[in-house]
Amino acid sequence: SPGRLNPCTGSVRAWHISDRNRPGQALSHSMRPGLSNPRPDLGAAVSILPCMKDLASLRKSYEAAELDESSAQDAPMQQFELWLQQALAAGVPEPNAMTLATVGSDGRPSTRVVLIKGCDARGIVWYTNYDSRKGHELAEHPFAALQFHWVEQERVVRIEGKVERTSAEESDAYYASRPLDSRLGAWASPQSRVIVSRAVLVANAARAAAQHGLHPPRPPHWGGFRLMPDRWEFWQGRKSRLHDRLVYRQVDGAWVRERLAP
Repeated sequence: SPGRLNPCTGSVRAWHISDRNRPGQALSHSMRPGLSNPRPDLGAAVSILPCMKDLASLRKSYEAAELDESSAQDAPMQQFELWLQQALAAGVPEPNAMTLATVGSDGRPSTRVVLIKGCDARGIVWYTNYDSRKGHELAEHPFAALQFHWVEQERVVRIEGKVERTSAEESDAYYASRPLDSRLGAWASPQSRVIVSRAVLVANAARAAAQHGLHPPRPPHWGGFRLMPDRWEFWQGRKSRLHDRLVYRQVDGAWVRERLAP
């Protein structure tokens, strides 16, 4: 047939092959999806496989655990540390990975995944390039949101608050603990800027290695951020989409815990 229905979009995609294409050869321009063969006398229409399984049918029943007020910690940081330790003990892949959401001066949000490198009463810490997009956005609008998603445990933690830079001493100490290649990489990558090719990074890393040797100092454009939470949410998946959601928010310097409807 000349085409197949795409279950994801409902559109028909037609692929056409000309007699100029032989096995092992690259596809010609006449094989672009949705385009008719300009010379049907030379081509034979072939169909392609539909896209992946219909996304609307993907679903899961969450039944791993529950989150109840009687068992939840009074302080959100204690609850977070409990869940993080449980994720570590369960062998969850990269339990330290978190999505960081920032907003630019134009009000346009952006997200990326970073790694938590510390947490205490002061907040949540990660390290990055201050000249990156997120660095500039945090300088313009020093508020952010973090999200941890531990899929295997059917849990999500959302954290919001004001962001500040860590001290130079903290950044120096963490930078010195990194592998040498990572320390050189901080010098090599002009993060978030357009580069011609990967060769630029390789050349920059070689230049940094030649200049600094085995003991590169921390670049002035690289260091830590700390989010100081004023709102936490703990989400535990439950059966029938009746999930547990406990939110902690600060009121007059104290944490108030409330349940939200899923």
